Amino acid sequence: MRHNRKVNHLSRTSAHRKAMLSNMASSLILHKRINTTVAKAKALRIYVEPLITKSKNDTTHSRRVVFSYLQNKYAVTELFREVSQKVADRPGGYTRILKTGTRLGDNADMCIIELVDYNTNYVKESAGKTEAKRTRRGGSRAKKEETPVVESPKSATSEVNSEIPSEGEISEEKISE
Repeated sequence: MRHNRKVNHLSRTSAHRKAMLSNMASSLILHKRINTTVAKAKALRIYVEPLITKSKNDTTHSRRVVFSYLQNKYAVTELFREVSQKVADRPGGYTRILKTGTRLGDNADMCIIELVDYNTNYVKESAGKTEAKRTRRGGSRAKKEETPVVESPKSATSEVNSEIPSEGEISEEKISE
């Protein structure tokens, strides 16, 4: 039994693992979503979520702590300016992991890890669905109340027939020309 398995080593040395997670966290913050393996994404989620929580408190100390993990001043600036404002009301769970299948070369399980509040597809769909339901309900009530009286089908077909010339009329027109 292996005790104290708190860190997924990812088959890397400690320095390599820290550098890889730092680079992946910077890329995630700058690009809002990255494509990686499932194991790396789970390790990255454990690494980056405390940093996002620290970014909610914009002090010099928290900026220095986050910079010590990320080592990228552009990512730190992006995190404290934009990301922290979007996730200010969220108590946790800032990332989402979406499995995409397997990699062609080695059959590794691949996924997309993204920041939850930056996925515009989910936001548009959920907002569009709620609006459509409201409109549909209101529209059905209005249609029932405002249903016009439809004319008899015989009069509608006679109007259509009067617009379309019959075969005899077509042949007479051709002959006269």
